[in-house]
Amino acid sequence: MKKLLERQRQAYLDEGFVSAETRLDRLKRGYRLIGENQDKIIEAVSRDYGNHSTHQSQMSEVMAVMENYKHCIKHVKTWMKSEKRPVMFPMNLMGAKARLEHQPKGVIGNISAWNFPVYISLGPVAGIFAAGNRAMVKFSEFTPESAELLQGLIGKYFDETELVGITGGVEAGAEFASLPFDHIIFTGGPGIARHILRAAAENLTPVTLELGGKSPVILGRSYDVKKAAERIMMGKDLNMGQACLSPDYCFVPSEKKEEFVTETINCFSTLFPTVIGNPDYTAIINERHYQRINNLIQDARDKGGDVRVINPANEDFSAQDPNVLRIPMTLVVDPTDEMLVMQEELFGPIMCIKTYDDVQECIDFINSRPRPLALYYFGEDAQEERRILDRTTSGGVVINDVLVHASCEDLPFGGIGNSGMGNYHGREGFLTFSHQKSIFHQMKLDLPALAGMVPPYGEKCEKQLKNLTKVKM
Repeated sequence: MKKLLERQRQAYLDEGFVSAETRLDRLKRGYRLIGENQDKIIEAVSRDYGNHSTHQSQMSEVMAVMENYKHCIKHVKTWMKSEKRPVMFPMNLMGAKARLEHQPKGVIGNISAWNFPVYISLGPVAGIFAAGNRAMVKFSEFTPESAELLQGLIGKYFDETELVGITGGVEAGAEFASLPFDHIIFTGGPGIARHILRAAAENLTPVTLELGGKSPVILGRSYDVKKAAERIMMGKDLNMGQACLSPDYCFVPSEKKEEFVTETINCFSTLFPTVIGNPDYTAIINERHYQRINNLIQDARDKGGDVRVINPANEDFSAQDPNVLRIPMTLVVDPTDEMLVMQEELFGPIMCIKTYDDVQECIDFINSRPRPLALYYFGEDAQEERRILDRTTSGGVVINDVLVHASCEDLPFGGIGNSGMGNYHGREGFLTFSHQKSIFHQMKLDLPALAGMVPPYGEKCEKQLKNLTKVKM
């Protein structure tokens, strides 16, 4: 890995200015890599999961990644342009000029995650290429089929000095994070993120962290309960909750609790009338994660929780294929803070439903916990919406839906606090992977000397400084 990094960095240095044509060529090859091999990609992802909805794979692992590249291809020439900046008086009148240029940082390391093995591996590379960089991608060891496929495809579409894929387990990941990259982007959990930051600190490498957290939903009294339930469950079914933006717990007005629970069950039952053997129902990634989710559900039961399993066909999950691990969508109604479901990110087919009487209760609860990656509000009350926006802090917000902000390429995507730092997507991704270089062209006239602001200082300098430091507002 170290030798690969050295070769990429030397190629970057030898190249010098990275033209728009070169960036576009790399972006178009990335776009074709995904589009021309989408059937193989979908099949590999499904093998990693045991079963993964082919339609969801085409949406999230193919279409979404292609959109990343299309957006960058469309805008990269505009993003590359230098920006004029104003110069202070009186130098601006005498020929001094200032501008900002966006320079590639060099070689970027991308540490990917298993839940969207293609999107998280190659999506950020669009912004990395748009900014003129080279890239190394460390794939997750939990999705070996996808990793092996992508590693081979990258080798066909790119020289290793442009883009290279790295496989391996925990030791390989630790070594990768310790390399002296010019920037690292990591997608995963806060626990591993701390190790990434410590490793990067040894090289003073800047880091973008895309983490997760317990993303809350607030259902306002002004919104239709059935419509909210439908949109929430449509989002929850993506990867069957194995997504960093998945709705984690919902605040529902006390008097509408049973109505919301009923509509949620009806909606999900319509989407998935069966679970076992249903090709649209994505499986749990592995045995370890399967046991973790079941432990969360059992813990809620053991602590007296109101656990409601959505199993419309009354299937026996103890008899399912051990190689295709599915868990029915499970609601935990009125969970207590002592339950693990309210302490850990769920990251699976579980959703908690809490009640409230006044929306301030929701705001106080959210603010008492680590800042989430996303917050979702359903309502037609403009004042309530504004109140929630002003009094909570999250990576992003969606009004009257869930997850969809991540598909808006012109919005930066990222977290805050425990849910991450920095962002990417679109122009913000270009800026994240660029160095904003300040350039100042001094005027020909030696103004400081004329103004007496060089040693030996005297009365003329004092007069100038007194004028310049006078409080005028």
